[in-house]
Formats: sequence, structure tokens, C-alpha cells
Amino acid sequence: MKVVLFCGGLGLRMREESTRLPKPMIPLGDRPILWHIMKYYSSFGCRDFVLCLGYKAEVIKQYFLDYNEALTNDFVLRDGGKTVELLGSDTHDWSMTFVNTGLNSTIGERLKAVEPYLEGEDVFLATYGDGLTDAPLRDMIDTLTASDKTALFLCVRPTHQFHVVSLRDGNGVEAIRDVGDADLWINGGFFVFRRGILDHLGPGEDLVGHAFPRLIAEDKVIAYPYKGFWAPMDTLKDKQTLETLLESGEPPWASPRGLERQDATPTG
Repeated sequence: MKVVLFCGGLGLRMREESTRLPKPMIPLGDRPILWHIMKYYSSFGCRDFVLCLGYKAEVIKQYFLDYNEALTNDFVLRDGGKTVELLGSDTHDWSMTFVNTGLNSTIGERLKAVEPYLEGEDVFLATYGDGLTDAPLRDMIDTLTASDKTALFLCVRPTHQFHVVSLRDGNGVEAIRDVGDADLWINGGFFVFRRGILDHLGPGEDLVGHAFPRLIAEDKVIAYPYKGFWAPMDTLKDKQTLETLLESGEPPWASPRGLERQDATPTG
């Protein structure tokens, strides 16, 4: 099962980092967040990736062209340095298709641009290049395939702290409460799609802003509410939070839920 990764955005909310790197390449530990996202999918057997590139596409391409697994894994060196035996591996069984999808393209345009590389995929996965979760991917896939829906998306609680205000007529305040106490859900950015989603994308259209409202009107979108770990990397504070989790040695996204249900055969 193929995974479409939207890697082309400018990352304006992390301007300090993204002036030199595309947002998906901002490091968490010794690897970019993009690698951590791909590793999440790989743990479920989904290792066929289609990367929708845009801003600083060459940085992403060069990173994987130069990727040396010996620098990030233990290994045995023999024969005077001529033979390297890896004791662990990250990407040896990954397939990666790199597609330039435009500098200022919408997510919908990027998805439509990689349609030729999704041939034969009745169901495929997609996500942005700036968020992590430990959500049970296998169950998300099963939820969509057991339905007649075209799209499923991970639905999560907001993680940033702010207060929600309810107003009366005349600008009177009815209530003010912490977002954690409000019944608010947001798009978590992890999607499962049937191929039919591509037929709902017109020229210049966005995925969530244009295609989703039409699909919702047809009752073809389903949410997957999830209260487990999910975190964006929109700000430097978000990055620091994720780095702290990584340094703990047990980041949630490295051991996602539902792995015990995995079939012996990879899903893609």
C-alpha cells in the first residue's frame, strides 16, 4: 500500500529553520522528521513512498541520495575496511518515488500530480510532512475499507493551549473555558483514501478546502477520532517537545498502537 507524503510546503511558522531546510527535513535527533514519519508507516509494513516535493526539493533528494545507513546503525567492519556488515537497517526495503509537484501548489494539486504513480492502488495513505502519531494505522485502514466512504482522516484534540470563548448576542460573553474542556476536534493530517478521491480534485483545488466539502455533502468522509499521542511540529516549541520525547528513548511514534495485529506479510 503506497504512502503519499506532502513535502512541498514552505513551513512559514518555523521560519528560523525553514529558511535553510524544507520543513520535513528539520531534524529530530540525528534524522529529519520526515524519516520518523516514514518509519512509522514502515513499522506497519507500508514502505512504498511517493514524495510530493516543492520548496527546496533538492535538499530532500540529496539527503536520500547520500543516505548512509552505517552512520545511523551499528555495523561490523572487515577486510581492512572493504566490507561493512550492518547490524541494523533503516531504509533498505523502502521504495521512494520523488516527484516535483510545484513550489506553490495546493495539497490537492500535489496529490493530483502524483496520480500516475498510484496506478493500481485501490486504497492508499497520505500525510503531511510535519506531524507524528502512534495511531493504529491498520485499524484506520480497516475502518475505511469496511465502509463505503472515499476518505478517512485522523481526528484529534488540539494540543496548543488557548481559551475558547462563547458569545451572546451583542458581544456578551456566555462562557470562556480551556480548549481541553471544549468539545473540539481538528484534522490530524493522517489520511486513508480510496482511489476515487482523485476524481474529486479539480485544477487549482485544495484537498481539504474543496474536495472534502463535496465529499462530506455526499456522506463519503469518515473521521477516526483518536485521543492517543499526536503532535504537530509547527513551532520551535513543538520541536523541543518532540526532541524531549525522542531523548527519553521511547518516543510514542516509534512504537505505534496496533502493531500486535500486524499480519506477517507487509501491506505494501
